[in-house]
Amino acid sequence: MKSIGIYLFSLFFFFHSALLAYSSNPKDFVSELVNEAIEKLSDKNLNKDQKANFIEEIASDNVDINALGLYTLGELRKSSNKDDISNYQKSFEKYFLKTLTQRLTDYSSSKFEVIGDDKKSANYTIVSSKISPFDGGPEIKIDWRIYTKNPEKPLIRDLIVEGLSLARTQKEEFASILSSNNNDIKVLIAKLDEFVKK
Repeated sequence: MKSIGIYLFSLFFFFHSALLAYSSNPKDFVSELVNEAIEKLSDKNLNKDQKANFIEEIASDNVDINALGLYTLGELRKSSNKDDISNYQKSFEKYFLKTLTQRLTDYSSSKFEVIGDDKKSANYTIVSSKISPFDGGPEIKIDWRIYTKNPEKPLIRDLIVEGLSLARTQKEEFASILSSNNNDIKVLIAKLDEFVKK
């Protein structure tokens, strides 16, 4: 029993030590975070649950999930009651983490490279990158929208994959679901929960 406790503590420390090491420079931040994620996801010594837990940890600490959730909800965030918003945020976080884990797993057999950055304002920097699959597949260009209001703690707010904003795409998908269901936020929550359970 004691050895299990030591193992769990070591695993917890291993994952969390990585979380504290990312640079506050947006360009370096993205490079360090993604390369570490790819390294962990391609590690055959880690099982599926350990990899998912790692992605959940780094996303919770480095992605502005609450802001993304409210943005993708659109105008309904202003008219919904607090309980519905709270339930939506919880469901969106689980949905987002599952989607992110799947996406990063797809990139785990690839080389990631940051190719530039563009400081748009004091609050935002766009970091440009590319992913080159080891199997010779087509190169993928990804721009990272990094929120830098707190310069010591950059946060990811959006990914633009080949010119397509994932946050905007998600917002449009949610808007379609809502418009087909009388703008009932509970229907959207149920669909997010259904996706997570698959």
